[in-house]
Amino acid sequence: MTQIHTFLMFTGEAEKAVNLYVSLFPNSRILEVKRNGEGANATTLYRFELNGVEYRALDSPPVHAFTFTPSMSLFVECESEAEIDRLYAALHEKALMPLGSYGFSKKFGWVNDRFGVSWQLNLA
Repeated sequence: MTQIHTFLMFTGEAEKAVNLYVSLFPNSRILEVKRNGEGANATTLYRFELNGVEYRALDSPPVHAFTFTPSMSLFVECESEAEIDRLYAALHEKALMPLGSYGFSKKFGWVNDRFGVSWQLNLA
């Protein structure tokens, strides 16, 4: 079957983002860094795993008329309160839903990180 991967496009901060993400989750690593082109049109493609799931990220030099949106987010099932608190602190740049108790979850937080990527953190 054809594989499907989440693909994140950055404009200059993919390396920082990927390094942060792989540092936060167990069983995570950078699989490949592929540089294409030179100068102002150079791109860098990253293949990486977060807890064994493969993702892709691209550093694209042009500034686009769009960026990340919370309508697409990465959902993380946390196993402990310490884990959700650690991830919330590390990823929190802007709270969309502050870390708290909600009717659908005993502890949940939805944040945008400093790169604009949206994360939903849920205590399982």
